[in-house]
Amino acid sequence: MFLSSVKGGAMALLCGMMLVGCSSGENETYYDEYKQEQGANATAAATEAPAADDGKGVGPVTTVALGEGIEDAMAANGKTIFEGKCSACHQLSDQKVVGPGLAGVTERRKPEWVMNMIVNPEEMTKKDPVAKKLLAEHLTQMTNQNVNEQDARAILEFLRQNDQAI
Repeated sequence: MFLSSVKGGAMALLCGMMLVGCSSGENETYYDEYKQEQGANATAAATEAPAADDGKGVGPVTTVALGEGIEDAMAANGKTIFEGKCSACHQLSDQKVVGPGLAGVTERRKPEWVMNMIVNPEEMTKKDPVAKKLLAEHLTQMTNQNVNEQDARAILEFLRQNDQAI
């Protein structure tokens, strides 16, 4: 009986020590530090010299030939890629998740800009004035998903299809 009481007391003491250890406060400041770091990164990117703004963005895509209509097969491929790599942060509506909503993006931006933002997000947010403004507004660097130009073109076609359906 006495041994059982000692065991129970020792377990209660151990559990109490674990709870105190878990609430040391170290993790409580992590979010604040993360937000400060993101803000500093956005500020640093916003202070770099802007590239000449022709509305096409900064990156390897200098021209995009769009057809009159939507290429359905390319848009279907773009949808698959979008759902796998983009939908965690972007909605097809105007609703913000992590990044901005993409409704109307093909009407607001040139096709080259959209594709450069997809394939070259870090340089875009450092040099392109529109991308820099988006980074300052959303405080989150768009993740480079290693999308090649062909897949970026398919995503663009899917976004064009989405914008025509709205």
